[in-house]
Amino acid sequence: MLNEKIHTGPVETPKTVQETAPVVELPVQYPKSESNAQDIVKVVNLSKQFDGIEVLRDINLTIKKGDVVSILGSSGSGKSTLLRCMNWLEQPERGSIHLGDERIGINPATRKPLKYKELAKIRERIGMVFQSFNLWPHLTVLRNVMEALLHVKKMPKVEAEKIARAQLEKVGMSHKLDSYPSMLSGGQKQRVAIARALAMEPEVLLFDEPTSALDPELVDEVLTVMQSLSKEGYTMVVVTHEMEFARNVSSQVVFLEKGILIEKCPPEKFFTHPDSPRVRQFLKLDGA
Repeated sequence: MLNEKIHTGPVETPKTVQETAPVVELPVQYPKSESNAQDIVKVVNLSKQFDGIEVLRDINLTIKKGDVVSILGSSGSGKSTLLRCMNWLEQPERGSIHLGDERIGINPATRKPLKYKELAKIRERIGMVFQSFNLWPHLTVLRNVMEALLHVKKMPKVEAEKIARAQLEKVGMSHKLDSYPSMLSGGQKQRVAIARALAMEPEVLLFDEPTSALDPELVDEVLTVMQSLSKEGYTMVVVTHEMEFARNVSSQVVFLEKGILIEKCPPEKFFTHPDSPRVRQFLKLDGA
């Protein structure tokens, strides 16, 4: 269950900031207790700017083990930026992000950015699936999934191949092991990308609009895989425009408007009687 404070009042237009605030944070420590033992990702007071414009403002979000959190909002609302901050692909100006008990991006003792190897070690625990697939064009499907196991986890080739084959079978791509990305449909490429993320055994999977680059007839094959992963208990954070997926698969739905988190609740509430007038307008409820 998500217990953070959220904005329920009118949404303000983000302010232009003349100077970007430096990343200087006091150490954030959470007591080890039963109540937060299963917190996988914790976002605290997160703010991000681009060219002096706030694109995220004071985001607070807790994701527990097994949660499927769908992030919704209009284009430009900050959805993908929030997701990329969770993997430190974007560095926020303020706030903190924790993966379990570890802070992402910043050393809490020195308050300085993590070294590359330290950050890479944390990123091993976070799977990222991009809308543009990001497969190696010169490698086969099997080798695309094996690469990180071989070079990041330093696994023996036999073990890496065994894991890669198993994950490709899970996403229904075991018949394309020797194919190259150029020989695959968009839906097949995305399923390979999901298998590659799963092979690293991440604690959380981040999906950045995984179906937005697909032809409509290929969307269902990817969503079906994601739905099966949710049933297996994978923790997932999904930026999406697929309303049916958000309604039927999510445990929580988050809505961003101009960089502000204005609604956060279970899907049954979100899609029928949300608190925010902006969400009601977005969903076209009651003729709004």
